Amino acid sequence: MVSADAARNIVGIIGNVISFGLFLSPVPTFWKIYKKKDVEEFKADPYLATLLNCMLWVFYGLPIVHPNSILVVTINGVGLVVEAIYLMIFFIYAPNKKRLRVLYFLAGEAVFMVIVVLCVLLTAHTHEKRSMIVGILCIIFGTAMYASPLTVMGKVIKTKSTEYMPFLLSLVNFCNGCCWTAYALIKFDLYITIPNGLGALFGLAQLVLYACYCGSTPKKNNGKNVEMPTVGNTNTVGGGNVSVTVER
Repeated sequence: MVSADAARNIVGIIGNVISFGLFLSPVPTFWKIYKKKDVEEFKADPYLATLLNCMLWVFYGLPIVHPNSILVVTINGVGLVVEAIYLMIFFIYAPNKKRLRVLYFLAGEAVFMVIVVLCVLLTAHTHEKRSMIVGILCIIFGTAMYASPLTVMGKVIKTKSTEYMPFLLSLVNFCNGCCWTAYALIKFDLYITIPNGLGALFGLAQLVLYACYCGSTPKKNNGKNVEMPTVGNTNTVGGGNVSVTVER
């Protein structure tokens, strides 16, 4: 019989693979930026938010905060690197105004993380207290990012079209949420369960909407690239903030 630890590790590894795919989903967007040498109307906000989210989860998964969570650290560590690369590309090709905005946000995130780390390590002296403080922060900041999928879902209902909500991305986000929820439930972890459970529900809702409105509105195509709001589960342990470019 498979032990709980072994089962949790297997699920966590699967979650790492799925989440890695989500982190790579904005690659087409940045390939377009690279080819055009211009960020056009693209925004860095989703990647800045995901960067902060990954930093919080990496800190949460460290042995000094929440032991036996190495798989949380690995995927969010990868996410940190990926998001940093996205932001570096954005910074290179962005106009000065957007560059300054990115720098201000990065500085703010760095200061915030230093404050969080110092406060947690100096004021909380048990794993339980440290996990609680950092876990609550992860839930708060992650939940704040739910506005993105809600916006996309609202657009689907309003237009009666799934043009802006790719099926595959919605499916992967649902699987990602389910996988990390299972990971958290095997050896119960409230702070991982809440955001990923909500993420799975949002992913399911997107799939239901897709089933209801798939193909009901003809897609427009005049060759113009438009960056749509982020789609899917934006605040899971492994999931990234996904930015989608569609042809319109």
